[in-house]
Amino acid sequence: MGKKLIEVALPLQAINKASAREKSIRHGHPSTLHLWWARRPLAAARAVIFTQMVDDPSANPDVFPTEKAQEKEHQRLFRIIEDLVLWENTTNEEVLERARAEIWQSWRWACAENVDHPRAKELFDRHKLPAFHDPFAGGGSLPLEAQRLGLEAYASDLNPVAVLINKAMIEIPPKFAGRPPVNQTSSATTTARGKRTSALFLTMPTSYQTRERGRPPAPPRGTLPGKTEGRRKPLGSYPVEMLIFVGWHLFPIAYTLAIGGASNGSQKVFNGTPGRLKTRRHYEGHLTGRSGDGN
Repeated sequence: MGKKLIEVALPLQAINKASAREKSIRHGHPSTLHLWWARRPLAAARAVIFTQMVDDPSANPDVFPTEKAQEKEHQRLFRIIEDLVLWENTTNEEVLERARAEIWQSWRWACAENVDHPRAKELFDRHKLPAFHDPFAGGGSLPLEAQRLGLEAYASDLNPVAVLINKAMIEIPPKFAGRPPVNQTSSATTTARGKRTSALFLTMPTSYQTRERGRPPAPPRGTLPGKTEGRRKPLGSYPVEMLIFVGWHLFPIAYTLAIGGASNGSQKVFNGTPGRLKTRRHYEGHLTGRSGDGN
């Protein structure tokens, strides 16, 4: 089997530039889902997975017999990567399809080369791309980009927060891709370009919608939301779509707080004072007469 593109050459300047730019992007970026201290840039993850799957031109001397032909193919692949790593093309299906086509072509070449392998039917199925597994997924950049490039992605991590982030990014959205909103009265809602987005939107009824960012409007002055005649409004009187919407957004926060102190000995926990955090080692130090924080 010949070399992959990542082993020979990469348009590093374009990849580095796109990766650095991601630090200033907030709207629509997975980093806004939950803080993760070792998150990999999406541009770099996308480029690395693409170049790992695509053959270098030198791996196919029958198709690219000369150095000039190989260099020309290098430049063509570089242009695909330069478009692929741009943030604006993250959901550009035309650009993504070009990248997926290159991955499929290289995979079919690999299957043809290994047709005599004893487990060829199982390992080299030309109709199914190999799966991607990240055993230390963390913030989920690699499995997310593998999924975007058409691979079946699997992710695992010891940290339950990382597991929750990955479930929210690569497991739950595909289950509801292309489906209409839960709220039937808003089922005809489309994007600004006239197309329905690929993810499920748990929209609230029109009376609870606002003009921007989906936040509920402020209640009139002198009234308290959720109360009628001095009594709390019964839970069943709320529209079910609103309850789903609220639960969907509060569950990650409640879950994170519930397991926050259960990961490891250095996990930060609340000490009862708002805005102050201390580690478990600090409290263990008090029990033994020593301070775990070095105080």
